[in-house]
Amino acid sequence: MTNTEIRDGMRIDWDCGIRMDDDLVLRADIFRPLAEGNYPVILTHGPYGKGLAFQEGYPSAWNRMVAEHPDVAAGSSNLYQNWEVADPEKWVPDGYVCVRVDSRGCGASPGYVDHFSARETQDFAQCIEWAGVQHWSNGKVGLNGVSYYGINAWQVASLQPKHLAAICVWEGSADWYRDMTHHGGILSTFWANWYDMQVKSVQYGLGSRGPISVVTGKPVCGDETLSEDALVENRCDFGNDIYAHSLDDEYHRTRSALWSKLTTPILTAANWGGQGLHPRGNFEGFTRAATSDKWLEAHGLEHWTEFYTDYGVALQKRFFDYFLKGEDNGWQNHPRVQLQIRKIDGFEKRYEDAWPIPRTQWMPFYIHEDLTLSTDKPTSDSTVNFNAMKDGLTFLSAPLSSEMEITGPSAFKTIVSSSTADADIFVILQVFAPDGEEVVFQGAIDPNTPIGQGWLRASHRKLDTALSEDWRPYHSHDEQQPLTPNEAVDLDIEIWPTSIVVPIGYRIGLTVQGQDYENPNATGERLSNFKNELKGCGPFLHNDPRDRPIEIFGGTTTLHISTSKPSHILLPVIPRSAK
Repeated sequence: MTNTEIRDGMRIDWDCGIRMDDDLVLRADIFRPLAEGNYPVILTHGPYGKGLAFQEGYPSAWNRMVAEHPDVAAGSSNLYQNWEVADPEKWVPDGYVCVRVDSRGCGASPGYVDHFSARETQDFAQCIEWAGVQHWSNGKVGLNGVSYYGINAWQVASLQPKHLAAICVWEGSADWYRDMTHHGGILSTFWANWYDMQVKSVQYGLGSRGPISVVTGKPVCGDETLSEDALVENRCDFGNDIYAHSLDDEYHRTRSALWSKLTTPILTAANWGGQGLHPRGNFEGFTRAATSDKWLEAHGLEHWTEFYTDYGVALQKRFFDYFLKGEDNGWQNHPRVQLQIRKIDGFEKRYEDAWPIPRTQWMPFYIHEDLTLSTDKPTSDSTVNFNAMKDGLTFLSAPLSSEMEITGPSAFKTIVSSSTADADIFVILQVFAPDGEEVVFQGAIDPNTPIGQGWLRASHRKLDTALSEDWRPYHSHDEQQPLTPNEAVDLDIEIWPTSIVVPIGYRIGLTVQGQDYENPNATGERLSNFKNELKGCGPFLHNDPRDRPIEIFGGTTTLHISTSKPSHILLPVIPRSAK
């Protein structure tokens, strides 16, 4: 039963019921202005437990964020801060209603947990339509959240619910296969570990065994306390479900955005350092969504930070004020692309008209037998090789004689053979200082994040020619094409978008290897919501032995350096004299 109270300048409805078409009731917390009226709605629907405080569930992320960005905590009691959703104390005073819904089987909502499924997306659409007709609603619903709350925004917007007026997708993937579960066809173990750490810990039915809300004193995970067997019965076997679908099949397509159906106004915000999960979807969404009302922003720092800073909140409010309130605030004239260009020592904000940046000079850097990287093509045919389960090969440019900006997607085109029937290729775009140390950044998760990464399983090399570009190869992932041992094949490897201004005297590096990148200077840092040590890839690893059996992926990989088809990385070089 809904309990309403007035606290901290808001009218709060706790555990409001929203009935689905199969009669299951989801539970939502609703934060409203005190004055009666009709207000636009900011809604989220997801699995993290609406009653679990950010500070309690994700202490390491929260403590770092407020220590380094005090504006996040300023002007709020912070009692209602939740992981990856808007702080109502910063939105309700500006005339918004904030609605947080626990998705099916999670937090206070009963049911069967099946992430990003068609059932969950239908639930989300019904929550949007419910919010659009409440007495406190002006009929316009916006979606605004990070990660999960952006991923499912792409999905539900594809259903075109009539009360959905705008979406802000902050670091949200869109393609369940390419962005999330299989990088270049290689299984990511992130989701199985995420499920253990961030979902099972707030599953409905934990009841008194689960966390307690610091605000209401009630169990976050419902009033029922179920047995462990009952909990298992009420959730999918997520990691194994993903493993069972090694190609881009119906399982993946039902969990992915439909770009032709994306007609809702969009603000899509990417993180340069989010390699392994989010940024690809943000850039693809901007370029491929059907709507003409779309804007792209890209930033750095931790995955959770800029969404909550004054910078991020101000941008979100301008967008929603225009589309949900109808305010004439000039948003329609806001540049379509707003980039925080990454430099060695910070960021430089710049506006652009399109993505990729129209004045990009697509510059090939060729690999050579002596492990150099240059704009000169090789003059003779040769080969270099590496043990797939050990260190790979790093190709280095000469020190730059002038500053170079690399902003955009990249691609590595090469010729490969293997001593076995398959090979996984991991490509790392790097920058090295004059003293030889690699330059790494605080990425979305990992403090040792390289400039860029790409992946491809050789047996997944088939291209979708209709969607492929020189700068963004697009693989079909609809069949496997095993290698004939020691027979060479062409590979086109997508490297996710990035940004870096490389100073004079620094070198560009390209590492090609058969396993995940690890930074040698990683210090063993961990976060409370991930299992593994942060060594450069965060939790986005490819280390399931079932997917990478040693007898197939532990061979010798050979790169063929050819004068007729020279192997090269195609870099998006931006002239520094303009804009």
